[in-house]
Amino acid sequence: MPATRPSSDLILHRLASSDCEIKLKAIREVKNQIIGNRTKKLSYIKLGAVPVLAAVLAGADADSTPESSLIVQSAAALGSFACGVDAGVRAVLDAGAFPHLIRLLSAADDKVVDAAARSLRMIYQSKLAPKYDFYKEQDMGFLLSLLKSGNENLTGLGASIVIHSCETSDEQNILCRAGALEKLISLLDGSLSQRDSSLESIAAILKNNPEVVSKFVDLQNRRALSSIIELTKDRYSQTRLLATLCLICVKNSSSCYLQDTGIETKLINILLELLDDSGKVGDNACFAFSSLVAEKEDAQKLAFEANAIDKFNNHLQNCALHPERLEGIFLALAALCSKLECCRSKFLSLQVLNILVDALTYDDANVRTAACICLKNVSRSIKNLSAGYFTSERIITTLVRLLSDRSTSVQVAALGAISNLVIDFTPQKSRFIKCGGIKELVQLTKSMDSSLRLNAVWALRNMVFLADKKCKEKVFMELTAFSVASLICDLEPSVQEQALALVRNLVDGCIDCVEYAFAEDGIILDAVGRQLQKSSKIEIGIQGMYLLSNIACGNESHKEAVMQLLFSKAENGSHSFFSQFLLSNDSRLRPSALWVIVNLTFPSSPGAFGRIVKLRSVGIVSQIKKMVNDPCMDVKLRARQALGQIITYGDD
Repeated sequence: MPATRPSSDLILHRLASSDCEIKLKAIREVKNQIIGNRTKKLSYIKLGAVPVLAAVLAGADADSTPESSLIVQSAAALGSFACGVDAGVRAVLDAGAFPHLIRLLSAADDKVVDAAARSLRMIYQSKLAPKYDFYKEQDMGFLLSLLKSGNENLTGLGASIVIHSCETSDEQNILCRAGALEKLISLLDGSLSQRDSSLESIAAILKNNPEVVSKFVDLQNRRALSSIIELTKDRYSQTRLLATLCLICVKNSSSCYLQDTGIETKLINILLELLDDSGKVGDNACFAFSSLVAEKEDAQKLAFEANAIDKFNNHLQNCALHPERLEGIFLALAALCSKLECCRSKFLSLQVLNILVDALTYDDANVRTAACICLKNVSRSIKNLSAGYFTSERIITTLVRLLSDRSTSVQVAALGAISNLVIDFTPQKSRFIKCGGIKELVQLTKSMDSSLRLNAVWALRNMVFLADKKCKEKVFMELTAFSVASLICDLEPSVQEQALALVRNLVDGCIDCVEYAFAEDGIILDAVGRQLQKSSKIEIGIQGMYLLSNIACGNESHKEAVMQLLFSKAENGSHSFFSQFLLSNDSRLRPSALWVIVNLTFPSSPGAFGRIVKLRSVGIVSQIKKMVNDPCMDVKLRARQALGQIITYGDD
């Protein structure tokens, strides 16, 4: 407030005093004012207090008693500025305080060391903290010295560095090889603070790394693992949560560890109990629960039997939930509803859908994203889509508005939900079109962000799946043949695959639909041919083959265009990409290629005989004869169907 400004200016003047006593009192006053007060922190940052405090660390002598007090108080104040406020972390780093704090860890005065370590821990709680380089031998040695120190603040700092900077599998591996896990495990017998920071660090090293998990499980003849299992019974909720997170990392890495269903049920029950914690523990329990059950039917069934959906629903009824708790609950519900119909039905029976739809317009982008993901998974059901649960204009219009959200993660999540809602159901499609949804999707196919392009094309693919002629025409007119061809040749293979699938669905159906592939002098078909000749991704070949098989269902000119694309550039059919597809080891690609032959050689087609003659001459028929006893049943059936049609015109 304006009335406090002169007092703040006066304190700043005293901070710059050459008198140690005046300066020390001013530093203490600043520190006491900003603790837990975000507004005060931002005010002093704006006044320029942080560089003055950093200068104290740079100029003071840590071995001098009067000056060591200045250092302790300055380090503590800098830590307070960095605590929970990114602007504070940025100010501390910009002022150059970080290297001075690192240097002070080697001071002779324990109070100086403690103050510097605590301040650095505050900095390492932020994503803005400098990335630690585990690959430098000197830095790794320093980290290990922190972890084996008898000083609790130093071991806590070492753990904080691991939690902040250990992100890749290579970093996990190098920490494991250096012996970091053993040192962290030894801290499990320390104080509550050491135990919790150690557990969080262990989870960071284990996460999504089967190799490291395997080594961890074998440590101390599995006593380390047993110790963590025992800590899930601890009296402190934070410790129980962190121990549970470590076990989730172990369980998610391989099905051969913690195989007893009893342990999985136990982990589920622990997390559901921890939901009752109103603070960060309860928030993080939601995210941990999501990680435990995601994409795992067995775990989802156990959670369903433990009444997890009811439990999350009860918490959702609390209107005063923190955004992070809301996000976590929706992600947990999304994970629960990703596989099992019983979970989706339970969700809908509790009438959580209204709360979910409200969350689509929540102020926090993470909540909007989580709500979209939850809606996507709940709607992953033909039964529920058919029942009309998601046909309300409010749901469709809200999702369309989210396509232009300022957050990319929200846009991607909204696209995922839309992809489910528009597939094969006319009411949703018509409402989506009326809301201007197609224009929004087409606009996103031109995005510089590949994830937006991919998901926008995917949504359009579903939009035209089994759609009527009017819907397909609307999409194609908005998209244009040139844009489709461009998407087929996109730099991202995943976008190419979905673009081919989009065209596959567009040309499926009547003769008029097949004509889309020949618009603008066949620019789309040319793009298809180029991609099939050069792409090494199996999925692109599969979509391309089904696309061509749909075109081959058309009239004679359509069939001849497919023949021209497949064989015009190959003197010998055995050298063509199509022949290689027939020889592929992939049991999905071989039948998709055979479908093209089936549709090209249909006996009632006037030009079938000529095409069969061509297929014989390039060696394709002899290849098909070798496929009639293929180990894959689908390949075997398609090969026999194709050969049966071919020999209608004679076996020679």
